[in-house]
Amino acid sequence: MASKRYNSAKKNVDDKRAYPLAEAVGALALLPRAKFNETVDLSFRLGVDPKHSDQMVRGTVPLPHGSGKTIRVIVFAKPGQSADSAKAAGANEVGFEDLIKKCTDGWVDFDLAIATPEAMIEVRKLGKVLGPRGLMPNPKTGTVTDDTGKAVKEFKAGRVEFKVDKTGNVHCSIGKISFKQSEIVDNARALIEAVSKARPSSCKGIYLIKCTLSSTMSPGLRVDLKEFTN
Repeated sequence: MASKRYNSAKKNVDDKRAYPLAEAVGALALLPRAKFNETVDLSFRLGVDPKHSDQMVRGTVPLPHGSGKTIRVIVFAKPGQSADSAKAAGANEVGFEDLIKKCTDGWVDFDLAIATPEAMIEVRKLGKVLGPRGLMPNPKTGTVTDDTGKAVKEFKAGRVEFKVDKTGNVHCSIGKISFKQSEIVDNARALIEAVSKARPSSCKGIYLIKCTLSSTMSPGLRVDLKEFTN
């Protein structure tokens, strides 16, 4: 059953209307808030069939104003420059055989894993542990790289990953409700443009079907995508 606060917010949202991005952000800011700093999300309905490998949509995008989250990053790298760079950049854990064993034993207390191409030979064995949680390093998302220092800095600063799910939807956090409206608009624009550019060449017809802006406890506001699709 929806809460009184949610029902009150719902009355201020026009379900039949697609709001221009800046207006949607402004409307979201006026809705009743929860007692905590809610996360702001964008959800997309895409015209792709993820069952086909050539219609997968996946990538990363640096949010201009960060995500507002503290990201715990680990790095799989053999002792050397890549490992040292990751440590200097602020990685929460850096290691190779010891870190692989730790994860094999069930430890997954982190948000993102980065690996060097050399380390991936062994890290692939963690597929059953990291794969289901979406933590497996992947070249397409910039998490398999020799430049570990740069990757750690970017992800901790607010680079986020997006990936289409089995139903053709993409969900991604773009900040906190406490952000300035202009900052949420900038972050949302960056994500929408990134998802738009990630359109698979095999996708026919309408690609960006629907986009919805919401916070953790709010109803969704449909975003008008005309400015991004023309």
